[in-house]
Amino acid sequence: MADVIRLEGICKSYNVGLPTETEVLHGIDLALHEGEFVALMGPSGSGKSTLLNIVGLLDRPTSGTLFINGEDTTELGDAAITTLRGRAIGFVFQYHYLISAFTAHENVVMPMLLDRGHPDAAMERRADELLDWVGLSRWRDHKATNISGGQQQRVAIARALAMDPSLVLADEPTGNLDSVSADAVFELMRRINRDRGTSFLIVTHNLDLAQRCDRIVEVVDGRISGRVIPTLDAR
Repeated sequence: MADVIRLEGICKSYNVGLPTETEVLHGIDLALHEGEFVALMGPSGSGKSTLLNIVGLLDRPTSGTLFINGEDTTELGDAAITTLRGRAIGFVFQYHYLISAFTAHENVVMPMLLDRGHPDAAMERRADELLDWVGLSRWRDHKATNISGGQQQRVAIARALAMDPSLVLADEPTGNLDSVSADAVFELMRRINRDRGTSFLIVTHNLDLAQRCDRIVEVVDGRISGRVIPTLDAR
């Protein structure tokens, strides 16, 4: 089974060369396979967000190598990194970050428009298909501010899938939702994973949700813990 991402010896330091230099990630080795649904857990300050930013190509490691779909990202320039991030990785955050003045449909179209530079009929069809997939076709033309929090997060998931990425990174995607909406959003991501084969790496503090993933990766003090946390839904 091929790796969607592979990290080899990833270290990350801040204030490099200064007396306040601090290393927050220490030699991370991690692989995520095609079609995996993995939870990333750890206490506050453990380095989870830093690790997610590096995997998502939002930040660069101080040392080590990150492969995305087999491509070594170490020597890629900023433009190539931006293109790879836009096409290979989808993002879902705790707060949905929808554009409030846009409709659900327009929000889903946006990543494709940014990639191609001009609208076309294929984008419109793709957005409609994704909204149907997440159960929001009837809210297609509703402004983002006029739908519920759970529906907004569904739009965010549809937007994350717009470029058909191989990997979706989700940072506390259910953190702002009530328990019923949180469960529905989690199950939607799980269904997308199973039906479409999209890989997911989900940061969560919710052990109940994490144990419904294929496996749990724990980060402690900037290192991958060797502790194996059992899951209920491992394939």
